[in-house]
Amino acid sequence: MENNKNYIETNLQTTQEGQVHEAEGRNGFKSGDQDWGYVTVRPSAHMFWWLYYVNSPNKSVDYNVFDKPLIIWLQGGPGGSSTGQGNFEEIGPFDIEGQPRNHTWVNDYNVLFIDNPVGTGFSYVDDNSTYASNNYQIAKDLVRCMHKFLAKIPEFKKVPTYIVGQSYGGKMAAEFALLWYQNQRNGMIVSNLKGVAFGDSWISPISSVLSWAPFLLNTGLVDTEGYKKIQDAAQNVKRAVKKRNWVEATDLWDLTEVTIVNVTGEIDFNNILEKINTSNTDSPRQISLNHLMNNKVNKALKLNVTWNSQSGEVFKNLVGDFMKPVTKIVTKLLEKSDLKVVVYTGQLDLIVSTPGTLSWVENVKWQYIKNWKEAKRIPIIINDIIEGYVKGFKNFKMYWMNRAGHSVPLENPLATNKMMKDFTSDVIS
Repeated sequence: MENNKNYIETNLQTTQEGQVHEAEGRNGFKSGDQDWGYVTVRPSAHMFWWLYYVNSPNKSVDYNVFDKPLIIWLQGGPGGSSTGQGNFEEIGPFDIEGQPRNHTWVNDYNVLFIDNPVGTGFSYVDDNSTYASNNYQIAKDLVRCMHKFLAKIPEFKKVPTYIVGQSYGGKMAAEFALLWYQNQRNGMIVSNLKGVAFGDSWISPISSVLSWAPFLLNTGLVDTEGYKKIQDAAQNVKRAVKKRNWVEATDLWDLTEVTIVNVTGEIDFNNILEKINTSNTDSPRQISLNHLMNNKVNKALKLNVTWNSQSGEVFKNLVGDFMKPVTKIVTKLLEKSDLKVVVYTGQLDLIVSTPGTLSWVENVKWQYIKNWKEAKRIPIIINDIIEGYVKGFKNFKMYWMNRAGHSVPLENPLATNKMMKDFTSDVIS
C-alpha cells in the first residue's frame, strides 16, 4: 500500500483551507464535472470521497452549481461501497454497464459518495487496528472527512446539505448527523447541514428481525410451520439482545436469515419477489461492478487502490456493534436539533421491512410522536398511480414506497424524486 500513501499525501497537499475552487471540477469517469480525493481521518485510516457536480439535462438552464443542494450518500453493509453500489447501481449518472441512467440524482443535486467506514470501497487502512469498531468512531471519521472536504471546496460551506443513508448506512447516518450538527451549532465546523434521511435503515435491528416471520406469513411467502421456525429463531435473537450479548445476537441474526432462506426457497432479502444468489460464485452483476471499479473507474480517477479489497474486514470489526440500536440517536435528532428527519421504506423489502420500521418509528421517545401518529397519511399520486404514502409532523416525515424493495431510489425513482424535492425544500410542511 506504499504507493497509495504517496498518492494521498500528494493529493492532500492541495486541500488547504481557503483554496478557491473552480466549479467545473475535473474530468473523471465518463462525462460530467467531478472531484475526488482522500482524507486521512485517523493515522493509517484513509477515507475516499467522490463528488459529482449537478448536471441538469436541461441545457437551456443557466445555474450556479453551488445554488443546488449537496446530497451525501452513505451505503450500507457495513462494507458496501457508496462509490460502487450507491453510485452505479442506484443514483449515479451511469449504470454498471457505463450507460447513462434515466433517473439520476445528479440531474438535480450535487452528490457526494463517501466510501465509509474506512476499508470500504476505495477507502483503506494501513493498519488492521484502525478499522472502526463502533458507530461513534464511524461518525467521528465522517465528520473529519467533511472538515477536509469543506476545506478543499469551501463554496459548499453555505450550500444546504442533506445526508441520505441506506440500510446500515442509515444507522451510520444517524450518529454522523447528530455529531455534525453539534459541531456545526458549536462553531467547530462551518457548514449548512439541513437534514438526514434513513432509507430502509438498520435503526432498530431487533424490530426488523421480529417483523420477519409475521411479514412473510402475511404476504403468503411462508406457511404456519415456516412462520414458527422463523419466529423461534428470531426470539433467540431477542433474548441475546435483551442480555446485551451483541456478538451472540449477530450470530443468531445470521442463523435466522439462514432459516428464512431454507423455509422460503431462497427468497431475496432485498426484494421478496426475487430469488437470492446462494451459489459460491459472485452474481453477474457483482462481477460486472467489480470489473468496472477495478479497471475503468480506477484508471479514470488515477487511483492505485483495489476497490473493495478490505470490505470483509469492515463487517468483522463491527460484529459487536451490528445489532445495537440507534433509536436514541434518532430521538436526539428530533428533540435537540432543527434538522429535517425523514424515514422511507420499500414495500417489498424484507431485511428492513416496513412493519419493522413502523414499529420503531411509532415508539420513538419524541414529545410529538402522538401528533405524528394522528397526522393524516397522504397518498403520493403520480400519473394517476399511487406510488406510496407520506405522513409527517413538524420536522419528521415517513414515506411508504410502493413496488420497491431495499433499493428504493432504483426501484421507484418517481416516488423517490417526489420525496427528495420535498426533503430538500426550505419548507417544513
